[in-house]
Amino acid sequence: MRAYQFEKALLPSGFDDNVLVEVDDGGNIARVAPGEIKATAERVEGIALPGLPNLHCHAFQKGMAGLAERRGPAHDSFWTWREVMYRFLAALTPDDVEAIAAYAYVEMLEAGFTRVGEFHYLHNDIGGAPYADPGEMAARIAAASVTTGIGLTLLPCLYTYGGFGNAAPNSGQARFLNSTDRFLTLMARTREIVAIVPGANFGIAPHSLRAVSPEQLRAVTEAFPQVPVHIHAAEQTREVDDCIAALGARPVQWLLDNAGIDKRWCLIHATHMTDDETQRLAHSGAVAGLCPLTEGSLGDGIFNGELFLEGKGRFGIGTDSNIQIDAPAELRQLEYSQRLKHRGRNLMTLVEGESTGLSLYTNALKGGAQALGGGIGAIEAGRRADIVVLNPEHPDLAGASGDMVLDVYIFSAGRALIDRVIAGGNTVVSGGRHHARDAIARKYRDTVARLARS
Repeated sequence: MRAYQFEKALLPSGFDDNVLVEVDDGGNIARVAPGEIKATAERVEGIALPGLPNLHCHAFQKGMAGLAERRGPAHDSFWTWREVMYRFLAALTPDDVEAIAAYAYVEMLEAGFTRVGEFHYLHNDIGGAPYADPGEMAARIAAASVTTGIGLTLLPCLYTYGGFGNAAPNSGQARFLNSTDRFLTLMARTREIVAIVPGANFGIAPHSLRAVSPEQLRAVTEAFPQVPVHIHAAEQTREVDDCIAALGARPVQWLLDNAGIDKRWCLIHATHMTDDETQRLAHSGAVAGLCPLTEGSLGDGIFNGELFLEGKGRFGIGTDSNIQIDAPAELRQLEYSQRLKHRGRNLMTLVEGESTGLSLYTNALKGGAQALGGGIGAIEAGRRADIVVLNPEHPDLAGASGDMVLDVYIFSAGRALIDRVIAGGNTVVSGGRHHARDAIARKYRDTVARLARS
């Protein structure tokens, strides 16, 4: 049993002082005792926060950050960005994916994320042939999580078609593709992989209504009735138009009407919803998986956040394309997008006088924990010991106390406040740096440099 004595910590009841946290050998919190002093506990100076879940990530895309920032001959959009992504992944080997994922996960831990939901769709070999081990790439993602210490929810993706109406896939999608039967084989292998990763779990990720048929969606969700279900929905206006033409309804509307959406579902992006869809999704209990930095990068649009929050909707945040890995920056971008849309301030909180930082952070904790499972999202007994410690000596925190700490963290100093990160009970970041950063960064640099020459 390890014990930490935190100077100050954010508990479900709010901030408290001299918080004793005891951690069992499995990396889970055994006991939390505010105000109790234990002489043998490790004293941790600073402000302890529950680590944020990153509920949506495509780790390999970290390696292509910056490659799509040149104007094309016509109007650039998500669809032109996607072509750049197809070209980048065409040469990736399993070793490359592991190296890129490990570096992305190092950055996540240094930036305030302690668990990642890996929406994993790069399954096949170069050219599209299956690997002998259907879980070859999934195992590399798991290896990266073990190397770095980040918690993992592995979400293998079912991707069969190139568009609505069971359209044939294009050559750029060949490495994603699986039939329903082959996907079920992959899921059996995934269960084996996560069983040997401390604290890991799994879910399923039908990619989108354009990449799977309604029959497939029903089959795979029924095959795994107890695990999280993640799906892209309504990210782009073209997707909405194509869905209406093919299925007679908008994507979120169709899912609400036909897929039994409930608390185990996470709809990624859900950017383009009517007010009715927004309210219905909020009332369903499902989580909206928001990726504000990527949505801004791709020009997706702005989520209907204020109305969703008014309906008591649940949301979490993700890094998606990993162009910038930064937990407080994702939350700040979410609030600022609402300010730009509605020309107001402090919109992602509904209570007069409440800290917007506290509202954003606690909502993202709850939504992320629901979407990823695994007993995370709070400093309390029974949860995984995932804790981010802010440096109390940072100048930007001078004079800040209570909830204002979160306002400074999210809206001013950001990740520069992060001093220490504990994941699964183990300290993996000290002084703002991951303990294995140098070796992992070296391998990442070599990998990306080689890919650039290929």
